[in-house]
Amino acid sequence: MDGEIKNIKKWNIVYPVYINSKKTIAEGRRICVTKACENPTCTEISDCCNFLKIPCAIELDKAYPRDFMQRGRVRVLLKREDGTPYNPVISSRKQFMIQVAELVRRHPNRTKKQEPASSSAAGSSKSGKGKKKR
Repeated sequence: MDGEIKNIKKWNIVYPVYINSKKTIAEGRRICVTKACENPTCTEISDCCNFLKIPCAIELDKAYPRDFMQRGRVRVLLKREDGTPYNPVISSRKQFMIQVAELVRRHPNRTKKQEPASSSAAGSSKSGKGKKKR
């Protein structure tokens, strides 16, 4: 593991923006919207890497250059020194991003969208006549 840590600067970088379906291609998305996921985090990407048995390292102090408010990135090692992939299913960065986006959607910590509470919003409206007395 020590040998891998020394060469961490040569690992591939994956920003969460690359697989964010809320972003446009001009804003940094790298895969199509249908395969991307909504607002991924570095920890979710790291968990997916661990599931796929791919070495990774989270760098929370780094920011995406196009949007410096977006903090964090993940460094991944997709191929060994001899050129063989760590996971035989994933042979390129694009395949990796598509696979991770699919896994992030099914991540256990990801909360499901809550239905809008339309009944409470309707009950809170005013019941006055609408005209002001002078």
